[in-house]
Amino acid sequence: MAQGLGKIIKSENNIFQLAVITICTFALMCWLLPGTFLTMRNFRSMSFQFPELGILSLAMMLAMLTGGIDLSLVGIANLASILGAFVFVKLMPANSSHEVVVAYIVGVVALALFVGMSCGLLNGFLISKLNVPPILATLGTMQFYTGIAIVLTKGAAVIGLPTQYSVIGNGSLGVFSIPLIIFIVLLIFFAILLRKTNFGINLYLIGSNAKAAIFSGIKVNKNLMISYMIGGCLAGLAGLIMSSRTNAAKADYGTSYILQSILVAVLGGVKPTGGSGKAIGILIAVLALQFLSSGFSMLRFSNFAKEFVWGVFLLAIMIVNYFTNERNKT
Repeated sequence: MAQGLGKIIKSENNIFQLAVITICTFALMCWLLPGTFLTMRNFRSMSFQFPELGILSLAMMLAMLTGGIDLSLVGIANLASILGAFVFVKLMPANSSHEVVVAYIVGVVALALFVGMSCGLLNGFLISKLNVPPILATLGTMQFYTGIAIVLTKGAAVIGLPTQYSVIGNGSLGVFSIPLIIFIVLLIFFAILLRKTNFGINLYLIGSNAKAAIFSGIKVNKNLMISYMIGGCLAGLAGLIMSSRTNAAKADYGTSYILQSILVAVLGGVKPTGGSGKAIGILIAVLALQFLSSGFSMLRFSNFAKEFVWGVFLLAIMIVNYFTNERNKT
C-alpha cells in the first residue's frame, strides 16, 4: 500500500507539490490574520469571488491541452453578458411579474451560452481550418469581441438588471454559494470528460503530438473546433456570473482574468506546449491564488504588489517543478 501511494505521489508530483504550497499559504494567512482570514465570513466571501476565475481557467485549460491558447475568453464573457443585459434593459417590459422575469433570465442564460459557443466556433475555425496560430487568432478575436462590446455600450456600463438575476452571482444554497456550486459541478464534469471519454483522450493526444494524432485516425480539426466552442460556452457562463454578481455589464470587466487564468492553468500542471493537465490542478491553483489575494487585501497590499507576488509565485512553482522532474528522470 505504501509503494502504491508513493507511485501515485510521484506520478502526480507537480500537483502534490502545489497542494503542499497551497496548504502552507493557507496556514501562513491564518497565522498572520487569525481574526479576519480564518472566519466564516471570509470563506463565504472567497466562495463568491474565485469561481468565475476558476471557470475561465477551465476554458483556458481546454485550449492549452491541445497546445493552443485562448486570449479571447474575457472578451467573450463581456460580450455575452452585455447582450444578455440588453435583453433585460431593452426588451423586458417594465414592472414584469416574477414569472416573466424568470423566463427572461432563462432566455438570457441560453443566449449567453449561444454567444459563447458562436465566438468559440469562430476561434476554432480560424485555428483548425485556416491554420492561424492560436495566439494570433485569439488575440485578434479578443479585440474583435471587445470592440463589438464597446460599440454596443459606447464604453458605459449596462445597469438596471432585475434583482432576481443577481441570485446567480450572489445567491446561496445553504452554506454554499451558487457560483461555487456551479464551479464544482463543472470541475467534476471536466475531470470525467478529460479522463474517461474519447474526446478528452483525443485532446491530450493532439497536444502531445498533433501529427501522430492525425495518423492515429483522430479528427484533429473537429476536436479543436469542439474544444474552443466548449471554452466559449464556459466564458459566456463566467460572463453571466460576473454581471450577476456586480449587477452590471461592461466591456472592460475582468481584464486581468486572462493573465490570471493562464497563471492558474500553468500552476495547476497544464503544460503550455499541451498534452498534460488535470482539472483538480485548476482547483488547487485557483485556491492558492485566492488565499494570496484575500490575505494581501487584508494586509492592505497594493495591486502592484499582488501582481509582483503572483509572478514570483508562478516562477517559483515552475522552477521547483523543473528540478523535481529532472530529478525523477535520473
